[in-house]
Amino acid sequence: MLEQPLFGRRLKQLRTERGLSQAALAGEGMSTGYLSRLESGARQPTARAVEHLAAQLGVPASAFEEAAANSLARALAVAASAGTDETAVAVESALGGEGDQDPLLRWQGLWLVAQWRRRRGEHAKERELLLELVRLGDELGLPELSARGQTQLARCLRACGEIGPAGEAGAAAYRLARENGLPVADVAASLLALVSVETEAGRLGEARAHADELTALTQGRTDTLWAESLWTAAAVRVRQGDLDSAQGLLAQALERFSSAENLLLWVRLRVAAARLHVRKAPPELDRAEQYAEQAEASLVYVDIPALGHEVTALKAEIAFLGGRFADARTLLDRVRGADAKTTYRDRVRLDMLDSRLLIVEGREDEGLARMRELAEEAQAAASIDLAADIWRTLAEALAQARGAAGPRA
Repeated sequence: MLEQPLFGRRLKQLRTERGLSQAALAGEGMSTGYLSRLESGARQPTARAVEHLAAQLGVPASAFEEAAANSLARALAVAASAGTDETAVAVESALGGEGDQDPLLRWQGLWLVAQWRRRRGEHAKERELLLELVRLGDELGLPELSARGQTQLARCLRACGEIGPAGEAGAAAYRLARENGLPVADVAASLLALVSVETEAGRLGEARAHADELTALTQGRTDTLWAESLWTAAAVRVRQGDLDSAQGLLAQALERFSSAENLLLWVRLRVAAARLHVRKAPPELDRAEQYAEQAEASLVYVDIPALGHEVTALKAEIAFLGGRFADARTLLDRVRGADAKTTYRDRVRLDMLDSRLLIVEGREDEGLARMRELAEEAQAAASIDLAADIWRTLAEALAQARGAAGPRA
């Protein structure tokens, strides 16, 4: 049986493909008003109407049934059961196809491909998909979809270094989740995005309050959401200089969260732990290296090149702090040579390490000038926390350079 609204969408697609107006298609055997109601889904087609329209279009009646198995629906069904790069490409191709598409199916397709692009570190392409996904979610009027779209957009914009818009998206997601009484998972996901952006923007008081709300919300769990909440709360405390408290939170996740639950997150927790030990004064390089090696050993099971580049860059930083400058340069050049797709913050980290190596290698003026450029760029992007880190490192580098030069006459 031909059901609405699938019949109407397929009918309109067949008509527009042939360049026919509604009046031309209706002809003498049907009113234009009735045809319009069929296309909108407001009327169920009769057998006589189907026979007339098929004759007018020059197609068999079965052509209208193709709507139930359109290319996007087929691609999504295959992707749901396989989930490979090839299926994601097929869904992306179907999204660009002609004709009307079910809005809910299109939202699902955009979500799937955006997630795929994110895993590949292709944040600019992810951004384009998410902007359409958010608009579509608003049109559908479903709070769950709107909140989830805004949450993912906030994460993506933060990765691109667009901190102001990321904050707006994160706040919108949190507001939608709270005002519409969405499940804990949606509220927590919006908070994860919002806290990360607030931290990046240097709004540490707000970030700490929201991080505390997040950990209270997920207390008693041991799943991915719980581990991400502890990681995020630890990141805020690191920015506040409360490294002992941050280490305590991370330790809970490191000890109790299983790689079987989510191997990707298990690896990222170890990267976060390594960075924490690097940040201590003095840096605890042995422990940082242990966590980095654990993360690296698991990369073979996590097919995400961007994460591999991040771990290599981390090892380069550990080598630099340990005085192994040649090793640091080799590792850094390996990441750069791989055309790494990194987030804005990670790209700046790479440039900062390169600048510090330039100073060690005798190109002091070039290295210091590059640090100033990076700090000003981060400040202009409203990435206040990152800018503060760069200015601090620059001040330390200047002090070391002046100390090495000795007193001036």
